[in-house]
Amino acid sequence: MPTSSSADEHVAGKHSAEKHTAEKSSAGENGAGEGPPPRLLKRWGLDTVRAPEAIGGTSGRRCWRVGTSGGPFFLREYAALERRRILVQHEMTGALDAAGLPVLAPLPAKSGRTLVTASGHAYALYPWVAGRRRGGLELTFRQCEELGELLGRLHAELERVTPPVQQSLLVPTPRAADAAAAVDAMLEALPADGGRTDFDALTERRLRERRALLAEFAGHQPPEIEVSTVGHLHGAFHAEHLRYAGAGNVTAVLGWDALTTGPVAGEVVRAAARLFAGEDERGLDLDRVQAFVRGHRAAFPLDAGQIQSAVHREWWERLCDVAPLRHRYLGEEGAGERGAAGLVSWWSAQLERTLDVFAAPYTDAFADVPDGSPAYG
Repeated sequence: MPTSSSADEHVAGKHSAEKHTAEKSSAGENGAGEGPPPRLLKRWGLDTVRAPEAIGGTSGRRCWRVGTSGGPFFLREYAALERRRILVQHEMTGALDAAGLPVLAPLPAKSGRTLVTASGHAYALYPWVAGRRRGGLELTFRQCEELGELLGRLHAELERVTPPVQQSLLVPTPRAADAAAAVDAMLEALPADGGRTDFDALTERRLRERRALLAEFAGHQPPEIEVSTVGHLHGAFHAEHLRYAGAGNVTAVLGWDALTTGPVAGEVVRAAARLFAGEDERGLDLDRVQAFVRGHRAAFPLDAGQIQSAVHREWWERLCDVAPLRHRYLGEEGAGERGAAGLVSWWSAQLERTLDVFAAPYTDAFADVPDGSPAYG
């Protein structure tokens, strides 16, 4: 079974061998330059037996794989000004780890601190563990349900160990007119007819398709405020932040730098849309979506109305997000957080169907007869 120990992940361990986990890193451009302070690992009672190996990343932080007499570890550097936020993250992830969930727990130094300051920077240490990535479409229906249940357990435990979140939440809604204006500007930026390539022609077609959708669905904007359950969220629950053992069970949930608050149903829908979307215009695998939502319902029940409102909002935000178009067709940096632009056309054509499918696990018939649902056919 292939494993992953790439430069894009940092790994962390539990307090026992079978609970080791992996965590995606956010290192500097390539982790190059000076290594960590030479005696830093002694703060954890460790001796270095090989030179730290710099690991690349994308968020301006440096990280290393370090070999010690106690085995390999992952060391991550933070700017000192991040200290408060990182300590809150450590507290939350430590609580999730203690609850038996496959979540990163930083190792305390001899002082008992999980964040150690040296030479003007802060550092956290984790044991190194490899794990395998799997796309959501590789999962069986049962594994999809188990993954949804895991997300629900994370939501439930975060609710238990953190202070209550204000339940009246204003969620800004993007405007179709603003997105349409951005598309118009992109169309204006295309080369004139005499100098166009076939790719320019394709770009124009895709932009005009989005412009037409924005005009067609301009009246479908979701409200600014909706009644929904609000809580602490992972913030980036998708395939890149999950690691699996050979048996297919999740051994690590990564990406906790994205920790945030917001509507819980929104995270369920966003996760399903990221996990189970095909490339281009193939759309969502709705059978797997149903299994995933059913699993979440078992651990953190919401209601069909909240799920449908979240589906409506996620579709709308994708419709108004033109960053993937800029990235795909105009070569600009930043594809946005919502994935391929091709899903928008499919989802717009299937809006009513997706509203029903996402909410189906909350119906009595689906709940009472799981083996008869499409996701288990």
